[in-house]
Amino acid sequence: MAYIQLNHVSKKIGKSVVLDDICLDLEKNKIYGIQGINGSGKTMLLRAICGLIHTDGDISLNGEKMTEPKEVLNIGVMIELPGFLKEFTGKENLQLLALLQENITEEDIDRALADVGLDPKDKRKYGKYSLGMKQRLGIAQAILGRPDLILLDEPTNAIDIDGIKQIICLVKELKARGCTLLVASHDQSFLRELADETIQIEGGRIL
Repeated sequence: MAYIQLNHVSKKIGKSVVLDDICLDLEKNKIYGIQGINGSGKTMLLRAICGLIHTDGDISLNGEKMTEPKEVLNIGVMIELPGFLKEFTGKENLQLLALLQENITEEDIDRALADVGLDPKDKRKYGKYSLGMKQRLGIAQAILGRPDLILLDEPTNAIDIDGIKQIICLVKELKARGCTLLVASHDQSFLRELADETIQIEGGRIL
């Protein structure tokens, strides 16, 4: 049985078809790259998989349909930068998010920050962060608590070359810990170095 299964999934917004009859079977503990230009449907596909949008068709995670009112997976998501509080430090923002989850320790928060190249002791407020630092904090909140499934949308935006290498190492390390990852990007070379398998999407359709 597939870990993630999409069966004839479609989505229209107004008269525009943003996801068009998508069928996918994705295995556990693999890194999947989702490659396509802006507007190709990458973000909508991630939104559908984690249940942020309603679609036609069926989506199952670990054998449970997303429409069923039960918690089926521990999912970490960075699709857009979260609404972090600008007057709080990066660590303080993660501490607030940790209150919404169970069993996340200070050590977990410090590890997530360090894993993305942020200093847990940095006292700068989020409002003073560079775009690259904000992106790193967004990734840190997605991996906080070691979720089973992690979805990252354009994680290299505003990240320098050294930072991109760090993200590649981090994603591979997360896979080694047992995570399944879906990483959407327009950057073919990034996904080629990172992914076990790459899914091409164009005009809302899988090629």
